Amino acid sequence: MVVDNRAGGNGLIAAQAAAQAPADGYTVFVTTMTTQAVNLSLYKKLPYDPAKDFAPVTLLNKSPMLLIVRAAPDAPKSVAELSERIRRSPGKVNFASGNTSSRVGAEMYRSLIGGEVVHVPYKGTPQAIVDVISGQIDFMFPDLSPAVPLVKSGQLRALGVTGNRRVGSLPDVPTMAEAGVPVDLVAWSGAFVPAGTPRPVIDRLNKLMHTAMSSREYQEQAVKSGTEPTPMSPEQFGEFVRSEVENWARAVKASGIQPE
Repeated sequence: MVVDNRAGGNGLIAAQAAAQAPADGYTVFVTTMTTQAVNLSLYKKLPYDPAKDFAPVTLLNKSPMLLIVRAAPDAPKSVAELSERIRRSPGKVNFASGNTSSRVGAEMYRSLIGGEVVHVPYKGTPQAIVDVISGQIDFMFPDLSPAVPLVKSGQLRALGVTGNRRVGSLPDVPTMAEAGVPVDLVAWSGAFVPAGTPRPVIDRLNKLMHTAMSSREYQEQAVKSGTEPTPMSPEQFGEFVRSEVENWARAVKASGIQPE
């Protein structure tokens, strides 16, 4: 297996490349709600069609996002403290986004507290998190997987978790709703293949991925990262994606982001 990372453009580059690949089962597009749901509400025109250009294979996992800041004495220690800092200094606090979902989370938070912040877009999440740690970026809403280990190691401070419940990997971190700012968004990743891939190939890939997801190694990694393995049939996953398009459309509207 060859992993071909195509960073940049909020997933547009990777999605377009995957959509144009041969529909023979040898190209699997492992992606997130960013390319398959969120981008539809953020761009007036996409270089691919999330519904027509891809066939769903399975959902892989779901997880909330974290509101993080750097772990420094002068950094906010609660959602309320960060919110007050933003309101007290309009336009002086910035946030990073490594993908569109992290941007929507931050913009929804800004909208709910009535603040004014500066958006700093990045090609990907890893470099954005590095700049949060260094203090160049004030806050961010990344997925759990890349952030939890850094929170546990003391390099980042988690202030809140989106979603309707706390996560087992960080049980002391309150939900955003508990902190008084109900940002209820859930991130997810899944596997797709180019449209036209034969159904027996899709079924075979679905079975192989479900076997992998039930392995001890996968389950242990899920516990460490705080993600929730969520295998689905192709039909279930397709219906899930359609519902997510509507969910994220409402979130984008609530955040006040205008399509580009």
